[in-house]
Amino acid sequence: MRRVLFDRKDEVMRFVARQTGESRYDDCSTIGLEKDGEIVAGVVYQGHNGPNVLMHFALGGSRHLITPAFVSAVFMYPFQVLQCQRVTGLVRADNVSAQLLDEHLGFVREGVMREGAGDREDFIMYGMLERECRFLRGRYFAALQRELNRVEVAA
Repeated sequence: MRRVLFDRKDEVMRFVARQTGESRYDDCSTIGLEKDGEIVAGVVYQGHNGPNVLMHFALGGSRHLITPAFVSAVFMYPFQVLQCQRVTGLVRADNVSAQLLDEHLGFVREGVMREGAGDREDFIMYGMLERECRFLRGRYFAALQRELNRVEVAA
C-alpha cells in the first residue's frame, strides 16, 4: 500500500538528498510517499520567498510509483498552502530521467545554471506557474481528499 507522508521530514529529506546527490537540505519542508513501509518518492521545498519556492523531486524507481494523491499534495503545498505563484526545479544536466519526469509533470525548461551543482555540473532550471498545474483539481485533488479522509478515520 502507498501512503503520502507529511510527518517524516528528516527521513524524506535524507531520501531526496541521496537520490539527488546532495549531502542534505537545510531549512526545508518535505512531502514523501511510502510503499509497504519504504520511502519511494519525496519532495523537498526550500527558499520560499513569497511568489516562488524551490522544489527538489526524487524517485527511488519508476515514475509509475507516483500516486494521484501524492502528486496533488506535492503541488497543493506550494500553490495553496504557501500561496506561491510558481515553483522552480533545478535538475542536473546529466540526469536525463529527472528532466523527462519534470517535463512530464508540466514543468517548462527556463534556462541553465552553469556549474551550479557541487561537482560543477550544470543545472537545468524548470518552472511551473500555478495556472499551468493540472494537479490541483479533478481526479488528482479527489484522490488527495480520499487519502486525507482515510488518514482521519484511522487516527
